[in-house]
Amino acid sequence: MHNWPTKTFYGWRVVGATFVVAVFGLGVGFHGPAIYLHALHESRAWPLALISSAVTVHFLVGAMVVANLSALHRRFGIPAVTKAGSFCLAVGVFGWAVAAAPWQLFAATLLSGAGWVTMGVAAVNAIVSPWFVRDRPAALAMAYNGGNIGGVVFSPLWAALIGAIGFPAAAAAIGVAMTLTMWVLADLVFSRTPQQMRLTPDGSAPGASTTPVTLSTARPLPGSELWHDRKFLTLAAAMALGLFAQIGLIVHLYSLLVPALGVSQAGLAMGLVTAMAIVGRSLIGWTMPSGTNRRLVACGSIAVQIMGCVAFTIADGASVPLLLLGVVLFGAGFGNGTWLPPLIAQVEFVTDDVPRVVALIVAISQGAYAFAPMVFGTIRELTPATDASSGAAPSFFIAAGLVQGLAICAFLAGRRR
Repeated sequence: MHNWPTKTFYGWRVVGATFVVAVFGLGVGFHGPAIYLHALHESRAWPLALISSAVTVHFLVGAMVVANLSALHRRFGIPAVTKAGSFCLAVGVFGWAVAAAPWQLFAATLLSGAGWVTMGVAAVNAIVSPWFVRDRPAALAMAYNGGNIGGVVFSPLWAALIGAIGFPAAAAAIGVAMTLTMWVLADLVFSRTPQQMRLTPDGSAPGASTTPVTLSTARPLPGSELWHDRKFLTLAAAMALGLFAQIGLIVHLYSLLVPALGVSQAGLAMGLVTAMAIVGRSLIGWTMPSGTNRRLVACGSIAVQIMGCVAFTIADGASVPLLLLGVVLFGAGFGNGTWLPPLIAQVEFVTDDVPRVVALIVAISQGAYAFAPMVFGTIRELTPATDASSGAAPSFFIAAGLVQGLAICAFLAGRRR
């Protein structure tokens, strides 16, 4: 169990500010490209394959930057990197909006891809972690929920603004608001460190005894030694496989729900996925005992999602109760794919190595899931439903479940012998 936040500890103010960072970072950089794709296809009549390739480049560039995020934070500091990243993201998305030729679109993805990861999953972990040890699961759960809220807020906001004032004006308005907000938070909140404020992690009294979280067997892994470590390799593989299945499934889920639920109800069902992600992450974050084997918790979360895939498969695109059961089960674990691996890293690696480990596993995962929509789209095309108007896609859901099964195997393979 974890202590509830108090008004006296500055770390919880950092969590609140980081929540806002995640709202903008994932709302604009992660959830936004799906809206941008539609807007550009409608206004430019460019092929979907072309614009989809730009989305892939956006995520691949982000993967390369996030792999070096811990080094950027060490050299320039979290406030400066966050400011620069928000500016790059704002300029990049505006570039998407005004692109008159494909090469201009791809140039814009270099800025948007590099910018959003400075406000993404690895950045959230880097900002919050120095303030918490014992209560880090709960603190990160609260901060990461901002990413889900970002999807809830920005997906309809982008659609409404683009319809009302056009893509360029919408991108300019949101970009200015985001950049100003990030600069204010960077100067007022992130510029302070626990050491400067003479605060101990979790708000504990100075000199108070604390239970170590890191395993006694953990040792420093400088340079290339990390790439030969079984714990690191299995953690990176598990996170990449889990997110590959999640992203591949979620991108196509709406279109598979529409035949049985209808457009509006399918939209509500997608909102239910987000709601369950917040519930699932928060529940584990506030109730998980400090000594729990976090790899087993991750396995349990993925197992729940596999049961969701089973429900989707049995529903055969027709049974509404089974489809909704699948949404609930899949959603319950949806928020844990990005949140639990950094917490596993906290336990299995020495403190100085954790930022680098988290940045690398996020980069590897992002590089992998950038191709997930294409791969799962190909599976749908190669195994079409007998009834073209049906949302039945058994091969699609079975493939997702199998990939998630491999993620469980990877988590288990890295357990201490």
